[in-house]
Amino acid sequence: MAAVIPADEIRIPGSRTLRFEGRDHGSGVSFFLVTNAPGKGPDLHRHPYSETWSVLEGEATIRIGDDTVVARAGDTAVVRPDVWHGFTNTGAGTLRMMCIHASDTMTQQMKSEENL
Repeated sequence: MAAVIPADEIRIPGSRTLRFEGRDHGSGVSFFLVTNAPGKGPDLHRHPYSETWSVLEGEATIRIGDDTVVARAGDTAVVRPDVWHGFTNTGAGTLRMMCIHASDTMTQQMKSEENL
């Protein structure tokens, strides 16, 4: 059965970013469709599965473990399971990026919570 999930149903409250958890919709993947202003992005975190990013618009500086890369519109980056990562919009305009989680639910540990 085909289904369309309206953006407003998965929008993070107070944000332009969408959060889709596949299990809720019969899908084997989850994603964030990020829309961030310059200087914005998530703190270091990790997942027990891989994550793939596709930059749709703008520029992201991505930290993957000890490495830092810059990705621009059209670029794709991948992080393996259990590797600390995060990104920041380092461009002059809006960053739009699809963050695909290889899981039907999102599981995330923040680096700031590691020793709690």
